Amino acid sequence: MTTVVKVKRVSIGKGSPLALIAGPCVIESHRSCMHLAGRLHDLAEAEGIPLIFKASFDKANRTSVASFRGPGIDAGLATLAAVRERFGVPVLTDIHTVEQARTAGQVVDVLQIPAFLCRQTDLLVAAGETGCVVNIKKGQFLSAEDMVYAANKVAATGNRKILLTERGSSFGYQNLVADMRNLAIMRALGYPVVFDATHSVQRPGAGQGTTAGDGHLVPHLARAAVAAGCDAVFAETHVNPSRALSDGPNAIAFKHLRKLWRQLKAIHEIVA
Repeated sequence: MTTVVKVKRVSIGKGSPLALIAGPCVIESHRSCMHLAGRLHDLAEAEGIPLIFKASFDKANRTSVASFRGPGIDAGLATLAAVRERFGVPVLTDIHTVEQARTAGQVVDVLQIPAFLCRQTDLLVAAGETGCVVNIKKGQFLSAEDMVYAANKVAATGNRKILLTERGSSFGYQNLVADMRNLAIMRALGYPVVFDATHSVQRPGAGQGTTAGDGHLVPHLARAAVAAGCDAVFAETHVNPSRALSDGPNAIAFKHLRKLWRQLKAIHEIVA
């Protein structure tokens, strides 16, 4: 039986409305992050969207050492705290170390384990010990069945507020494929499942020192995932993806988000 995970006023899981996790890949500046958070909040209020705002204070796994990583943990968490306070929405951010888990866990509602780190025992345990909701992204190299071991590491702390996220699997070099069977397999483990529609269209390392991607395919995969029964959709968005400092090729332009959400909501109401 799939559990229902509550993130402040947002419920994710069987019987709950479809939820949306959205925001920029990385905090580019305090001002731009607050602006996008405000627009997402207004959209959520108008459309009745159960929204979790996401943004990273550090992208530690960029392809190139020269790539923009973010403002760092102190400035980044200050921005996320401001989003949480001003707009009243729960917030999510990535963590990469045990120390980051402990610090970020005092500010945000959801700690996200990046796909490359989903087997890191100390990180998973530290995230669980904070009492926050923990969103574990399935590694591109991992089977859906093996995610039970990642979840068990968090649950061993007594924290069962766990989300499992599908974000595509490696398909040869510089390409990913989204296997919709993984959503059903991970849901059968007893946790709500999230579909990351934007990272699933990445082409890792295919941009000569950056990750390329097929952002125009995001709506297609998102609709398929909701039809397959996911509990939430994760979508990185940007006012102008072509100018984004991280993962722009995979992001969905904010101006297209309302239309996509209405489609996803209609599909979810049919299959839920």
